[in-house]
Amino acid sequence: MSDNGTIDNPRDIGSTKGTFEISVKFMQNSTWQGQIHWVEKNQKQNFRSALEMLKLMDEALTDKKEGGKTINW
Repeated sequence: MSDNGTIDNPRDIGSTKGTFEISVKFMQNSTWQGQIHWVEKNQKQNFRSALEMLKLMDEALTDKKEGGKTINW
């Protein structure tokens, strides 16, 4: 963190739960298809739509004790 309070590198945040790298391979049917990489867990998952990508990100950051349907990373 610099003197003015800004973060120089987003990976320097102390309690980061989720850093995701998104690789969009195609755009069909007005949505994205590609791969998401969860950096902290070093796991990758393909997605078929932008909505599915957001659900994967939400699942990664949501406490598993809440229940509900999950997508296996």
